Amino acid sequence: MVSIALKRITKDFAKKRVLDDVSLQVENGEFVAILGPSGCGKTTMLRLIAGFEQMNSGTIHFNDEIIASPEKNLPPEKRNVGIVFQNYALWPHMNVEQNVGYALKIAGVSSDERRRRSLDALATVAMENFAGRAPADLSGGQRQRVALARCLAANPSVMLLDEPLANLDVHLRASMEREFSDFHRRTRATMIYITHDQSEAMALADRIAVMDGGRVMQFARPHELYREPRNEMVARFIGNGLVLPVADLQRGRADGTVNVDIFGHRSEVRARKDQARLAGASIGVHPDDLKLADSPAEGFAAEVERITYRGSHVQVHFRPRHAPDLSLSLHASHDRRVSAGDTISVCVGDGWVIPEAA
Repeated sequence: MVSIALKRITKDFAKKRVLDDVSLQVENGEFVAILGPSGCGKTTMLRLIAGFEQMNSGTIHFNDEIIASPEKNLPPEKRNVGIVFQNYALWPHMNVEQNVGYALKIAGVSSDERRRRSLDALATVAMENFAGRAPADLSGGQRQRVALARCLAANPSVMLLDEPLANLDVHLRASMEREFSDFHRRTRATMIYITHDQSEAMALADRIAVMDGGRVMQFARPHELYREPRNEMVARFIGNGLVLPVADLQRGRADGTVNVDIFGHRSEVRARKDQARLAGASIGVHPDDLKLADSPAEGFAAEVERITYRGSHVQVHFRPRHAPDLSLSLHASHDRRVSAGDTISVCVGDGWVIPEAA
């Protein structure tokens, strides 16, 4: 397997910049997810790594070898990269084994070796008993496993997955998440997984690159993105996050907490250990971090707009009295009875001072 380095990549389509000075280091055997809203450039990045597109500037390295630059573009078939698409791309007139071994046949691998590698790959994804089936006789999840096996049989150095679960229903997606996780653990392949689904990325990836507007906003482990977003885009994008203005930051304990004013109420939130005192900043929170206080002295005053039933909890939509233009929400248990128009007190259980907003 290989490590992958993207260095200062730019890519334009029709004079529109799609990737803007992107740098990324993927370690040998790492599972990295590329996450972001539609049009952020994540699929273009995957196509550049695969060799289907050529960049305007920058370089792509496999280990220490430059495999792509404006002057050089190693053809896709020579990069030893396997790709799993969201539409499976299985040949309907071939059975499962033939689909898995087709690339090996084109490469001139003998029929006996081709059969051995195809069946071994199918066994890895628990599909060896379906070798003689036609793709039309398989479920969506089974077809996705065949696409994985086809990729595995070719023994690629890098595996690229382009929203492979997008066409599956919610139950199959949960099952295939386990398949991908087991697959990576068994093969230790270097994998790059393109998705717009945060839950997939959080469940599967060692690290996640959050993209927006052709740039990498933050590249970190899932819990770091959730708890310590670098900027307001990541804070809002990950986990339905909320961004709140705060005032009068004062150093708290030595462990990195600061004391801040949130809509007229003093609270302690987390911050970098080198966070300076400031007159104002922004913090990132999630709806689960906001709680209904037991008394007005324990939180800031707000007015309830509406209540939404969510099964395991109720979602309380409210506007802070000190910032009536700001619409927020929190999750409350069913035993807390609140109604539209009620005045409530809200306390912040956890929050993070956003570095780029400080």
